[in-house]
Amino acid sequence: MSNRVVVFGAAGQLGVELVRVFSSRGYAVTAFNRASVDISDLSVLETKLAEIDPAIVLNAAAYNMVDVAEREPHLAYQANALGVRNLAIACRQVDATLVHFSTDYVFDGTLGRPYIETDLPCPLGAYAVSKLAGEYFARAYHDRSLVLRTCGVFGPGGRHTVRGNFVETMLRLAQSGKPIQVVQEYVASPTYSPALAETTANLVQAGHTGLFHAGGGTAISWYDFAEKIFDAAGLNPTLSVARPETYRTEARRPRFSALANARLDSLGLPPMPTLDAALAEYMQRR
Repeated sequence: MSNRVVVFGAAGQLGVELVRVFSSRGYAVTAFNRASVDISDLSVLETKLAEIDPAIVLNAAAYNMVDVAEREPHLAYQANALGVRNLAIACRQVDATLVHFSTDYVFDGTLGRPYIETDLPCPLGAYAVSKLAGEYFARAYHDRSLVLRTCGVFGPGGRHTVRGNFVETMLRLAQSGKPIQVVQEYVASPTYSPALAETTANLVQAGHTGLFHAGGGTAISWYDFAEKIFDAAGLNPTLSVARPETYRTEARRPRFSALANARLDSLGLPPMPTLDAALAEYMQRR
C-alpha cells in the first residue's frame, strides 16, 4: 500500500498539525494550500491526485467566514460542498481514502446536551448548510470516506494564520489592558488541533470510515473557556459576561453545540486531552 498522503488546507492551524503528525508516522506528505490547488477546480484536482497517487487525502480546507457566508452563500457552498464533491470524485478515481473535517454548526444547539453522531443535523445558516452538504457529498460519492465533525479548533498554528483562534484573541485583548466581555450563553467543546491530528491518524491507520465526532470532550461556555485561558497564561484581566445582544451577528449560531465523541469512545482509542492539559501544552508550545 502507498504511504503517500495529501493534505489540503495545509497552512491552517489543523493542516499544519496533520502534516506534522502524518510525517512523523512515516508517511510521504504533500501539502497544498488554496494558492497552489483550488479544490473547486475538478480538472486540476484530478490531475494533481493522479500525479501523486496518494493512499490518503486529508481535507482541512474550508470557507469558514460564518457571517460573510450570509452575504455570499454561493462561495461558501462552492468551497465547503462542491469542493468536497470534487475531492470525493478524485479520490475514488485514484482509490484513496478521503478524510474530511466538518463542524458542530451542522446542529441547531437546541438539544441541551452534547451531540452524538446519530443526532439529526439542523443547520442554521449558509455556512452550516454548506458544511452539512459537504458531509453528504463525501459519503455519497466515495465509500472510503471518513468525516470528522469537530468544534472550536485551536492550536499553536493559529498564531500564524490571518484569523487566529479564540485563545489568541483572548491573549491579545488581555495585553491591551482593556476590560473584556465574553458571552456565557453559548456552549461548545473546544478542540486542540494537535490532538485532533493524532486522533485522525489513529482512525485512518485503523481503517475506519464513516462519521465520527472528534470534539475536545469538554462542554464549556466561551466565557468559562476565556477564564481557563487566562489562568493557563497567568493573566488576570478584567473579564465580565457579555449579553448575547451585545454581539449580534449576521449568522445564527447554535447555543449548545458541544460534541460527544461517542463512536471514538467505543473504539477504545486514546481520548482527547482535558481542556486544562491542552491549554497547558498550548502555552508551552507558543
